[in-house]
Amino acid sequence: MNYALVGAFVLALGAMLVAGILWLASGGAWQQKYDVYLAVEDESVAGLNLNAPVKYNGVDVGKVQAIHLDAVNPKNVNLLFAIEHGTPVKEDTIATLKTQGLTGIAYVELSGGSVNSPLLQAKAGASYPVIHTAPSLYARLDNVLSRVLVKLDSTSTNLNAFLSKDNQAAFQAILADLAVVTRTLAEHKDSLKSGLKDGASTLKNTAKASAKLDDLTERLGRSADALQHMGTEVAKTSQSVGQTVDLVGSDVNRFSTETLPAIERLLGELDNLSRSLKQLTDQTRRDPSGLIFGHKPVPNGPGETGGKP
Repeated sequence: MNYALVGAFVLALGAMLVAGILWLASGGAWQQKYDVYLAVEDESVAGLNLNAPVKYNGVDVGKVQAIHLDAVNPKNVNLLFAIEHGTPVKEDTIATLKTQGLTGIAYVELSGGSVNSPLLQAKAGASYPVIHTAPSLYARLDNVLSRVLVKLDSTSTNLNAFLSKDNQAAFQAILADLAVVTRTLAEHKDSLKSGLKDGASTLKNTAKASAKLDDLTERLGRSADALQHMGTEVAKTSQSVGQTVDLVGSDVNRFSTETLPAIERLLGELDNLSRSLKQLTDQTRRDPSGLIFGHKPVPNGPGETGGKP
């Protein structure tokens, strides 16, 4: 019997058995595939360990695969995430550090990822797709507390300057003056009461006068409106008169150029007619019979003959 052959067979069978156990332990045919993503944190990642869970809206989708400082900028920490293949990591997905419960175990929470946003892909020349990060709650609280402490320190400095010895002496003087004023007011409280009553009466009278003044103002307003209306009517009348004057001027011009010459000619003819009538009247007065028998010839004077010269 060949014992060496039997031993080799046993060793081979044992190796195959160990390999099968390891294969089954790692998931075997159902082993999950992971995609690697990079996130750059600019804050402390204290409490975050390797294989810490990565959750997407509270659902475990992977683990932290590597944590190391950025070689170029040591203020940044590079985190590699192994996330289950098929997880919808979008371009607007945000990674945030969180702690779980009172134990303070840190993990990475992914959030965001709108429906219309495309899936996150690695840029040209980059080894992994880069997930954007947001400050954690502790980082935000630390920033707020830092600003509050700065404000408190500034306020404390201003308060110390305000409460200096010189200002304290000034406050004491002001308080002393206030005490004197208070005593003076207490001594003249009766006069103050009387003055307040007189002031109230004056305010009432002022209110009445104001009411009358409002009425007077309203009347003045109505008068002003009436004057404005009258002015408008006068302006209209003036415009009408101007138009009438223009028409009369046109008629006067026409009378001067057309009618006056005719009247002058008529007056000349009437003057000639008047002279002719006057001559006829004189002749009739001297010789009335001449209207019936005609005028007698005038006898020849001395040295005149009946013939024509």
